[in-house]
Amino acid sequence: MKKTYKLNLVVAGAGLLTLGLAGSAMAFHSGGVAECAGCHSMHTSKPGGKFLLVGTDQSSTCLSCHEHAGDTGPSGYHISTADADMASNAPLQRTPGGDFGWLKKTYNWTVRGTANTEPGERHGHNIVAVDKGYVADATNTLSPGGSFVAANLQCNSCHDPHGKFRRDSTGAIVTTGAPIIGNGSYATSVVPAAGQAVGAFRLLPGAGYTNSTGSNLFAGSPAAVAPSTYNQTEATNQVRVAYGAKSTNGSATWAQWCTSCHADMHTASGKLVHPVDQNLGSTISGLYNSYVKSGDLTGTSASAYLSLVPFAQGSSASDFASLKANASNTLPTSAGPASSDQVMCLSCHRAHASGFPDMLRWNNEYEFIVTNGAYLASGNTMGRTEADWIAAYYDRPATNFATYQRGLCNKCHAKD
Repeated sequence: MKKTYKLNLVVAGAGLLTLGLAGSAMAFHSGGVAECAGCHSMHTSKPGGKFLLVGTDQSSTCLSCHEHAGDTGPSGYHISTADADMASNAPLQRTPGGDFGWLKKTYNWTVRGTANTEPGERHGHNIVAVDKGYVADATNTLSPGGSFVAANLQCNSCHDPHGKFRRDSTGAIVTTGAPIIGNGSYATSVVPAAGQAVGAFRLLPGAGYTNSTGSNLFAGSPAAVAPSTYNQTEATNQVRVAYGAKSTNGSATWAQWCTSCHADMHTASGKLVHPVDQNLGSTISGLYNSYVKSGDLTGTSASAYLSLVPFAQGSSASDFASLKANASNTLPTSAGPASSDQVMCLSCHRAHASGFPDMLRWNNEYEFIVTNGAYLASGNTMGRTEADWIAAYYDRPATNFATYQRGLCNKCHAKD
C-alpha cells in the first residue's frame, strides 16, 4: 500500500510540474475547485499541518505552486520569488498584485547622520507561510483600520481555494445554481450561457464566505478582467487589468471589498482621507489624460493609461464585454479614464506587496521618483540599489519619466 501511495504522489507531482512548465494561467483551478489531490493528501500531509494539506499551512500550500525555485525572471502564475533567487536579486515576479518577496527586503540607510530602517513587513500583506519563511506582521497585529488578526492572515483569507463563487449568465455572483465551466478572470474567458457560470475573478470570495478562522467578511465579489498572460516585464508593454467599478447583484466595488478588513479606512469618522468609489469627474480625468510626466501635460486620452495608477471602469460590473476589451498585455499605451470612471484602493496600492512602503505602486516617501535622470535619488538611496528601483517599477527605464520626476499622485492632481 505504501508503494501505491508514493506512486500516486509522484504522478500528482508530475502533473503539477507540467503545469509549471506550461505556464498556463488557467490550467489548475479553471475558475473553480481544482483536483483535491493537488492541495490535500489523505495519508502524507505535512506533520503538524491542518486539513490534510500538502503544506504546513494554507499559504504554504498555495506557494507550493505559486512560488518556484530557480526562476530567473517573471514566470507564469508565480507570485513569490524563492529566497535563493533573491540572494543577489530584487524580487523577480511582475504580476499586477505584486511579489510577496518584497516582504523579505529590509532596507537601511542614513540621512544627515540619522539611521533609517524600512522593514520588509511594511511592503505588503504579511501572509503566514511557514514553509516559505513568511511570518505575521510584528507591528500591525491587527489589520490597519480594522480588527482582522494579523497572525491569521493566509492566502485563503482573500481567495476562496475551493472556488465556489461564480458569475452566471446574468452577471450575478452566486455560489450555486449553475456549474462552473471555466475561468472567469481573463479576456479569453468563455461567455457563460444560460445554465452555466464561470469563476469569480481570481477566486475572490463574496457574501457568506467563511475562511479557516471562521470569518465571514465580504459583502460581495469585485469584478475585473486580466489578460491571460499577466506576469511580465513592463519595460515596453504594460499589463492592463480592467477593473469594474459599480456593484451588481452579488458583487462589490473594490473599496467595499477591501473594507472587509480595513473598515475604518472607509468611514468619515475613521482614517479615510482620499475618496474611493467616486467618479473621477471631468477635471481629474482630464488631468490624468493630459499628464505625461512632471512638467509635461501634452498627453491625450488615447495613450494616457499607466498601470502604476490604474482606475476602475464606471460601467456596470456585469459589463464584462467592456472589461475584456480593455484587458491587455501587448500595448505600450492604452486609453485613459472617462469622467464616469472611478478611483479605488488599487489605484495606489498593489494587492500582495510592492517594493515600496504600504504596498504602494510608486515611492511616496521621497520628493522624487527620478533624480537627474536616474532612479537612485541623489543623497538618498533609501537603502536600495538601482536594480531594486528598476524592479519595483516593473523594469520601466527611468527615461520613461521626467529627469526630475515627482510622485505619481500627480497623475491625477498635476501639482508638479
